[in-house]
Amino acid sequence: MFNTDISYPAIIAYELGWLDKFRYPRYPGYGGLPLNMELLLRELADRFGAELNLFEVPLALFAARSWMGKLEDYYERGDGSHVAKTSGYNHALAVYGWDLRDALQKTYDACAARIGSPRDDRIHQIVQNHNDRAALSVYPNGSDDDRKLTLFQTAAKLGDEKDDSECGIETLIVFLGANNALKCVTQLRVGWSGDDYRDLGKKEQYTVWQPSHFAAEFAEIVEEIKKIHARHVVLCTVPHVTIPPISRGIGTKIQPGSRYFPHYTRPWVRDADFDPRKDKSITGPEAFAVDVAIDMFNQTIEDAVRAARKGNRDWYLLDAAGLLDRMASRRFITDPNARPDWWTPYPLPPALRALQPVVDSRYLASDGHGGRAAGGLFSLDGVHPTTVAYGILAQETINILRLAGVPFTTPTGAARPDPVNVDFDRLIRLDTLVQRPPDNVTLTLDILSWADEKLDWAKRALTFLS
Repeated sequence: MFNTDISYPAIIAYELGWLDKFRYPRYPGYGGLPLNMELLLRELADRFGAELNLFEVPLALFAARSWMGKLEDYYERGDGSHVAKTSGYNHALAVYGWDLRDALQKTYDACAARIGSPRDDRIHQIVQNHNDRAALSVYPNGSDDDRKLTLFQTAAKLGDEKDDSECGIETLIVFLGANNALKCVTQLRVGWSGDDYRDLGKKEQYTVWQPSHFAAEFAEIVEEIKKIHARHVVLCTVPHVTIPPISRGIGTKIQPGSRYFPHYTRPWVRDADFDPRKDKSITGPEAFAVDVAIDMFNQTIEDAVRAARKGNRDWYLLDAAGLLDRMASRRFITDPNARPDWWTPYPLPPALRALQPVVDSRYLASDGHGGRAAGGLFSLDGVHPTTVAYGILAQETINILRLAGVPFTTPTGAARPDPVNVDFDRLIRLDTLVQRPPDNVTLTLDILSWADEKLDWAKRALTFLS
């Protein structure tokens, strides 16, 4: 987490003409938490160029470990370890890696207790308890009572705030559930939830929730939402997990017309080099089973919106799963036989269509000369969207807000006419990965393969979901 001023909620706030009033957490030091691969790769590229020769490998390894050590020190013992007292409640209440139970149960005090006193680990250089450290900047801490609030209770406090004319939240967006399945591709392991899924400690062993467990927890989420004074509520579906490029399908599809590959492994593992006995992977049938579970998650979410609307609540559905499916390169775009009847390609905004090459869902690749050769919708962790992709999510959310009658204004207060369009030219200027990816991110992903072998970067950078 780094440039939170251009997260997708902040993009929406900008288009509302309200960014100056929008409260959100900040993680400025050393590229944020837990590990900013873009800054690390740029550091290596600046010192050693786009490729490493045999004599530079030890120096590059030393430089990378030194940079990671500074990151660890900053957040464990330096300025990044101190959280300022808050005087209000953040409008952005998301914590990376949080699943349904985390959002329902964790508090500032609980996260602070889990952190304890860190030890300086010179071998496994990763910020200890970085999830909880990041959460401390999200949760309120202004009083003893505030430090005992969950995320939903904090939102309820926001809903009770008053100004000269109004009381309540205008629009509450709840985008939860992805982390109840995403770990199966970040860890490349399918571990279905057991009956102790409500236990904060024991649930960490699971990578996918059984649909019945998800439904039980989401029912609690719905009851928490109903306690919040919000005129409009937007719930979001859970995207399918094999579309983000952190896992790549090996070889050809299982059969013509299938969505699935025989195995999914890390994107830098070549087809010819893949060995299921030594390379971590999940199988096509496992991926299918997880997708079926996610479809059932989404049915639960859709049913919640439907029931709320029947009860005269102004709730809406943002189909994030369908949105990402419509941009899935290897699943649908390059394989017409696999497309379901409902599928149509997502119409990218003109500014993104004009990019060369057009952004897609493949792993980001550089052409080695300051330009982008592929990808552009996902960042270097292969999981989170890039800034322009967050813009797409913001645009779809804005469309729903306009459907709900939410007014959009300019910074001077003048009403914006429909259609309200995200300023994608602005986002392209701010998106360093799309504009100028690190030169050492090549089509062969050799540098990332080296980084994973020498630095175990995938485990370190993706421990937000471990």
